[in-house]
Amino acid sequence: MNILDKIVIDKRKEVNLKKELIPIQVYEQRPYFQMKTRSLSEKLRASNTGIIAEFKRKSPSKSVINDTALVEDVAIGYETAGVCGMSILTDEVYFGGTMDDLMTAREHSDLPLLRKEFIIDEYQIIEAKAIGADAILLIAAILTKAEIKQFSELAKSLNLDVLLEVHNEEELHKSIMPSLDMLGVNNRNLKTFEVSLEISKQLSALIPDDFVKVSESGISSVEAIKELQPYGYKGFLIGENFMKTDYPGASATQFIKQLSK
Repeated sequence: MNILDKIVIDKRKEVNLKKELIPIQVYEQRPYFQMKTRSLSEKLRASNTGIIAEFKRKSPSKSVINDTALVEDVAIGYETAGVCGMSILTDEVYFGGTMDDLMTAREHSDLPLLRKEFIIDEYQIIEAKAIGADAILLIAAILTKAEIKQFSELAKSLNLDVLLEVHNEEELHKSIMPSLDMLGVNNRNLKTFEVSLEISKQLSALIPDDFVKVSESGISSVEAIKELQPYGYKGFLIGENFMKTDYPGASATQFIKQLSK
């Protein structure tokens, strides 16, 4: 069993428990549920840099990355740096994140916020909207084609942008549908955790231009982005690179300055 399978088993237990404790109607009454969302995909299309900067405390592959940074400081720092959006992990067990992190970022920033979570149930999409997210992540590796359709259509009905993540050609073929906004290629092999930008390059030609192309994982240099831009990528999800420093916002500022040269 790989780490993704383990995460999904735990996530199902977690979601089933939450459903018993908090009915969907409670989330639908929350103020953020009625709020107008900000489009991450539009922001990426209009940008020359396309950085989606992440807030992440730890990960299964790296253990602790940064357990002292405050989400409000990081959100303000990223916005000042000029990133296009902020990705926030809300999985507690494996990534040390919480839904409160996303709500705190929402209070302190006007950036489009991506809820980065292992979504396996419609309940989590309602939850995402209720905590102030503007976009959700769907992972092709853990969903059937029918689930991708069902979840992405629900997200669109709530005005949430959908970033669908694939790891290979097979996942890409089952995923292409009009209810997606962004197609993300994860450069990390989930079985070995090895990272290679070649995955993004190989899959780029198979992604129709209707979708914003996003490259994820292993992007730690300006050179990597410049290497991928000719392949049509408009979005670059940067996870550990900023978070492993003392001041993620300042690191993002430096990075974007270099990239804009």
